[in-house]
Amino acid sequence: MRQRVITAVIALIVFIPIIVYGGLAVELAGGVLAVIGLYELFKMKGLTLLSFEGVVSVLGTLVLVLPLENWFFFLPQETNHFTLFYFFVMVLLAAQVVSKNTYTIDEAAFPVIASLYVGMGFQMFVAARNQSLVVLLFALFIVWATDIGAYMFGRQFGKNKLWPEISPNKTIEGSLGGLLSAVVVAAIFLLLYPGAKYFGVSTGLLLVYTMFFSAAGQFGDLVESAIKRHYDVKDSGNILPGHGGILDRFDSMLFVFPLMHLFGLF
Repeated sequence: MRQRVITAVIALIVFIPIIVYGGLAVELAGGVLAVIGLYELFKMKGLTLLSFEGVVSVLGTLVLVLPLENWFFFLPQETNHFTLFYFFVMVLLAAQVVSKNTYTIDEAAFPVIASLYVGMGFQMFVAARNQSLVVLLFALFIVWATDIGAYMFGRQFGKNKLWPEISPNKTIEGSLGGLLSAVVVAAIFLLLYPGAKYFGVSTGLLLVYTMFFSAAGQFGDLVESAIKRHYDVKDSGNILPGHGGILDRFDSMLFVFPLMHLFGLF
């Protein structure tokens, strides 16, 4: 517990100035976090980023995360993230021909989905901050409230397993507690930052959305648990002592931010 607290304090000391400052600092942080997340996925599968598919995946991930107008200004204005990303998909697919099918489409599928998973998640993280610090904080508070609420309610009232095949310790009671906590925290947040002013929708509708975001965050957590169970590892990494890896801390956010964008909040 002491190690977890120390790591959390240090992480916040580093993280808070970055998200407050925004701009290139957040974009660079998003790119670095995405590459670390990609590294963790590759490591779980027994692959390395210092390989053909690793380098292609890193480049594909970065073109998803980093705003093109700031980092790839030398490209034609018509270029978009997905066209550029697909170029790297074509490179992976072309490797089948060059390798005479010793490198197959099945092997190419993993780096593509891994790059999309972390790349789109952190692209939306950066986009949320570029829209507004309020938007970013709203998402972060929902995720944190869900995590804390699920832990506390699960520990106090948890009896019925939520998804034991994937995450044996999670309970239905904890999940509902996380949902309730997220709505309460969102309601308090929106008293200070009304939905109509900062998000373009009513506060009431945002509270309804919050339930979807909280549920999506919990599902994102379960997705990462499923990945770790598949590869038979306890944590995605060890860069955060006491907490695990970057994916262990950002798994919920990788689902929440894209869903917020889908709902038109930024």
